Amino acid sequence: MIGLIIAIMVMIADQASKAVIYGYLAQGHSMLTVTSFFNLVTAWNTGVSFSMFNNLGHYGVYILSGFAIIVVIFLSYLLYKERSRLMQVALGCVIGGALGNVVDRVRLGAVFDFLDFHLGEHHWPAFNLADSFICIGAILIIFGSACALSSEKNNNQDKGSK
Repeated sequence: MIGLIIAIMVMIADQASKAVIYGYLAQGHSMLTVTSFFNLVTAWNTGVSFSMFNNLGHYGVYILSGFAIIVVIFLSYLLYKERSRLMQVALGCVIGGALGNVVDRVRLGAVFDFLDFHLGEHHWPAFNLADSFICIGAILIIFGSACALSSEKNNNQDKGSK
């Protein structure tokens, strides 16, 4: 249940942040400088992370949305089976982030990215909260899997020494 709640909260936070930032930037502000290394910008991504697959044209919306929905269905099945709270949270982050970006693709034809980190003139590709939660979820999945493997290895060693 916690994973489902996290997924819904992530999707709502993502969509709300996009609405607020887009609303501000659409009022004639091309960019908002927040710090010397961070801006809020308007960037439209028709592809996936780091603008990969941007060249799919209008079919990209359907292809990428369909793929994301398949991934969400698979992750939802894993979430249903998962007993670890950490993994439930992790899966909820990934599911919510994926759905947040699918909403943009279906509704707007592209994903709205607005977080722009940079060092001088060198910019990291713009991203959004959905992307951030997908990354956080992936890191938690890796961490949780590593902990589970370590625990399983320790249990097997303990059984072998008895």
